[in-house]
Amino acid sequence: MKYIAFKHNDEFSLFHSSDDESLEPNFNKYHPDITDYVVCNDLQQFDDFALCHDIENGEKVFKMDLAKEQTKQRLRDEREPLLQQQDILFMKAQEAGSDTTAIVAEKNRLRNITNAVDSCTTTDELKALSCASQTEGNE
Repeated sequence: MKYIAFKHNDEFSLFHSSDDESLEPNFNKYHPDITDYVVCNDLQQFDDFALCHDIENGEKVFKMDLAKEQTKQRLRDEREPLLQQQDILFMKAQEAGSDTTAIVAEKNRLRNITNAVDSCTTTDELKALSCASQTEGNE
């Protein structure tokens, strides 16, 4: 299925229609003021990062910086309930007089998880990042 990639108010957007024949007429009907757009066939290729593009010189261009920011936001959303869980464990450990070293280390790992995004150079590396504990898969 084809779609149209375009920029509106400095935001990259996608437009699709029920069939390829009506794609451009429908786009022009709903967005008559937008003349700089690209008809594309490759939506599945960028499924996780479909909106991480821009239009430059009439071409759709992938923007790694946008993919990195999107990944950072995904990781922030993913870690929020995990940090809350660690906070509860920390309070319980303090109340019981137990060692909190491992809990503090995990909270720090979760807080710093977005730093790993900066060194990624491919979308596969970005997709592979997760807040899951490094030891979860080994248990």
